[in-house]
Amino acid sequence: MRILLVGSGGREHALAWKLARSARCEQLWIAPGNPGTAEIGINVELDASDAAGIVGLATREQIDLVVVGPEAPLVAGISEVCEAIDVPVFGPSSQAAQIEGSKAFAKALMAEAGVPTAAHHVFEDAAAAHAFVADQGGTWVVKADGLAAGKGVVVPADHRETLAAISTVAATKAGTRLILEEKLSGPEVSLLAICDGEHAVPLLAAQDHKRIGEGDTGPNTGGMGAYAPTPLLPADQAQALVDVVFTPILRTMASRQIPYRGILYAGLMLTPDGVRVLEYNARFGDPETQALLPLLKSDLVDLAWRAATGTLKDVQLSWEAGAAVCVVLAAANYPDTPRTGDPIQGLDTLPADVLAFHAGTRRRADGALVTAGGRVLGITAVEADLAQARQKAYAAVDQIHFDGMQVRRDIAVQGVR
Repeated sequence: MRILLVGSGGREHALAWKLARSARCEQLWIAPGNPGTAEIGINVELDASDAAGIVGLATREQIDLVVVGPEAPLVAGISEVCEAIDVPVFGPSSQAAQIEGSKAFAKALMAEAGVPTAAHHVFEDAAAAHAFVADQGGTWVVKADGLAAGKGVVVPADHRETLAAISTVAATKAGTRLILEEKLSGPEVSLLAICDGEHAVPLLAAQDHKRIGEGDTGPNTGGMGAYAPTPLLPADQAQALVDVVFTPILRTMASRQIPYRGILYAGLMLTPDGVRVLEYNARFGDPETQALLPLLKSDLVDLAWRAATGTLKDVQLSWEAGAAVCVVLAAANYPDTPRTGDPIQGLDTLPADVLAFHAGTRRRADGALVTAGGRVLGITAVEADLAQARQKAYAAVDQIHFDGMQVRRDIAVQGVR
């Protein structure tokens, strides 16, 4: 099968790595890819949102399946464009991708489907949100309605910080509409499912670490590390949640004539009152993918094809024993404007069984690998248990260096306790 993967981050490197391991993968193209994916398939200098360019490539290379990594091309309609030339796509339509593209849309969908979630209010501008908080008091989670690359959520500590957060989020491109949400408490878990419009097949539950600082301090990022599986949500409980958080959404979307095919990511909070869905994403999580795919024994190409063609019924996933830990190495000044161009050293010293997924990297003209984004690398180790996987991952991290490198030292600690 001739496959085109769309995207350029650490998630896409992990997807490329897994897709290429399938016996069904004849050739893999990645648009635009990164230095890591260049070692696996053929990188093509096309922006992930260049629909015309991607269609041209798919036609020219007789692509059999398109796999879309990031959310922005999905929301922009890349699936419809590819399906118009009869190329199956592992990824939802633009209408279905609104489950991530608009938090207000997702909240309305959850209400209609009966999915447990936090109480919320939608505001068309900051003034209305400020007036509501001034009148009601309390502390509210502030969310941008649109896409914000994983950074459109502020969890304030008090009433004053809520008011400040409204102004901050409203000033972003994604924050033209705002959602104020009831502040819940409890550990967060990521549960992803492969969906074909009717059936949902869950992956292992994982846990992401969003904030820049250890102990979950500092501003939100796109994710500073992840591990799987998490003991907070064992496999049997994750399976039981399919009928709570996935199947009702699939049925509701199908009733709206917008069937959901692709990965559906549910960000969950395990509250004292039960599981609540914080948000849905229309794609694989990043960095959760870098922890989940090394554990997946099942053929990802087969799963993606079945999801794209509506044939997932009765599929059971197979997993490697043990656990995986992914530690993200971030650039100086991330999550603000990251510094780029710093040489990366030590990757060639890593053990063969440690995976280094490229995210924000590039090759200079002289061949040197340098930083080129906020999250630079995801270092993943798989071992018999979580404690050993942590130890191996951090031993590998200690062999890598670039100026200003930021790394959290507490990834997966909650799972080991």
